[in-house]
Amino acid sequence: MPSFDIVSKTDVHEVDNALNSVTREIGQRFDFKGSKCSVERKENEIVILADDDLKLKQMHELLKVHLTRRKVDAGALEFKPPEKASGNTLRQTVVIRQGIDKELAKKLVKAIKDSKMKVQPAIQGDELRVSGKKIDDLQAAIALIKGLNIEQPLQYVNFRD
Repeated sequence: MPSFDIVSKTDVHEVDNALNSVTREIGQRFDFKGSKCSVERKENEIVILADDDLKLKQMHELLKVHLTRRKVDAGALEFKPPEKASGNTLRQTVVIRQGIDKELAKKLVKAIKDSKMKVQPAIQGDELRVSGKKIDDLQAAIALIKGLNIEQPLQYVNFRD
């Protein structure tokens, strides 16, 4: 029976490369001279340290631009609210999304079942397996999910005949 998996994985090595580029650009830009701005990754989190709101917004833009250059979808980032840090600076945690969480998986399963397609979705941990009798039905399911406008990047892998 043909099937495919829906997953959400972010290449952490490319994120590291993008963060190195951001750090290099912060060191070279005139508007960041003398500032205490920094960006670093710990596990699946990025910690942004900025002097004020304006620099924090500039760091967001730099991060998104450099991630896009490295072909990492910026939708994989979940920005938490900024908090005050020592010395009148701001610290913001950005979570790198890995895997499909339960709510999103349930939403995808509901959308597939409501469409009355002849496919069966099944939640398997942090991914979703969709199986059906015809490959055309599976391709229609992929088109349906792509049309849902989900902000988290999804990949369709393991397509089996």
